[in-house]
Amino acid sequence: KKNLEQIHQLAFYDALTGLPNRRLLLDRLQFALARSARNRREGALLFIDLDNFKQLNDTLGHDMGDLLLQQVGDRLLDQLRQEDSLARLGGDEFVLMLENLDPEPQAAIAAIEQVADKLLRALAKPFELPGHSHDSSASIGVALFSQPHDRPEELLKHADLAMYEAKAAGRNTLRFFDPRMQQALTARAALEHELRRALADGQLLLHYQPQVDQHGTLLGVEALVRWQHPQRGLVPPGEFIPLAEGCGLILPIGRWILHSACRQLASWAQDPGQTGLTLAINVSARQFHHPDFVADVLAALTESGADPQRLELELTESQLVQDIEALIGKMGQLKAHGVRFSLDDFGTGYSSLSYLKRLPLDQLKIDRSFVHDLQGSASDTAIVRTILALGQALELRVIAEGVENQAQRDALLRLGCHYFQGYLYGAPQPAEQLGLHGTTPASVRQGAGLQG
Repeated sequence: KKNLEQIHQLAFYDALTGLPNRRLLLDRLQFALARSARNRREGALLFIDLDNFKQLNDTLGHDMGDLLLQQVGDRLLDQLRQEDSLARLGGDEFVLMLENLDPEPQAAIAAIEQVADKLLRALAKPFELPGHSHDSSASIGVALFSQPHDRPEELLKHADLAMYEAKAAGRNTLRFFDPRMQQALTARAALEHELRRALADGQLLLHYQPQVDQHGTLLGVEALVRWQHPQRGLVPPGEFIPLAEGCGLILPIGRWILHSACRQLASWAQDPGQTGLTLAINVSARQFHHPDFVADVLAALTESGADPQRLELELTESQLVQDIEALIGKMGQLKAHGVRFSLDDFGTGYSSLSYLKRLPLDQLKIDRSFVHDLQGSASDTAIVRTILALGQALELRVIAEGVENQAQRDALLRLGCHYFQGYLYGAPQPAEQLGLHGTTPASVRQGAGLQG
């Protein structure tokens, strides 16, 4: 009999906290949904996930993490009514099932918000761990019994989706599931699948935007990725680049961009009139901090035969907040081979002069947001003037992006800017439409998807 009791405990309860596990929660949820429909009372699932729990495990160890989870379970139990049911799904994920709520939606939502507020306040109090006082918080997602669902697992998934919305909203807060969340997730999953196909089938291509000096002389180009979807046509980068960042596809896409750009650079070098052109590509933070990044860049240069001194890697200021010492080290390795670096969107992120003087940069890029209202904004004028002075003091070239009309160009020139990029000089376009003598080699055009 004791063995049977132990088997039951192991099968239906969490060994760490003693709370019901996922299996028992789903069994109880099945009956709760039936009762809710029979009694015409509302119910809800609250998906509770601790914020930044991994950081505790990484810094203090998993033993401390287990102690924290036990204390979290105790605090949550202290806030429950007798008819409520709390479970631990695993890791730092807990689920609270509320039953017998008012059938009127607004009244039910108000009651849920009251419960959630109690839970958040309880979890916000410091936890006393051996030798440490730990501050924590949680994100809570809510799915109502009355919302459309086919089975208990789907209702649990809805609560999970709402929890991620709470994370995205800044953590330590509550969000309710909305069917539009599911629609957005389904569309995102479909787009991710299509993007994987696009990478495999050569649907990605590079367009190039000219970079010129004050005389309009072409000095180089910036390579910008485009997706030629077979049904939807050109998909805007703003639609698929954030998706690629989130799902990890930015690494293979970034590698493809790097190799394709180097092949294009090598192709232009075959024309004596184009050997001096530089080619700039944007590098994501995830790509730059990957352990193989330096090796990938050097391999792309070696395989293509491109001149490293004509390749320019553009970083954004947001990348400077992640492991700055490793970033400087990688930049130094590539700089030793002649690769150039440009700091994109300068002035919009985490400008740090102490970091700026240590980075082996060649160029600063004035963000288009400062260029757009340059003529009518004294503050934008002052910012641009300051960036130009800073660039001159640090012996860095400064280029302004987003130059769309002659008035903007003239205003920048008066302030001392001599390098420009924007629609005034040309939109991003395929290499063969740039008016250069060199053309895209067939191997690149067919193998990497650089279509006209």
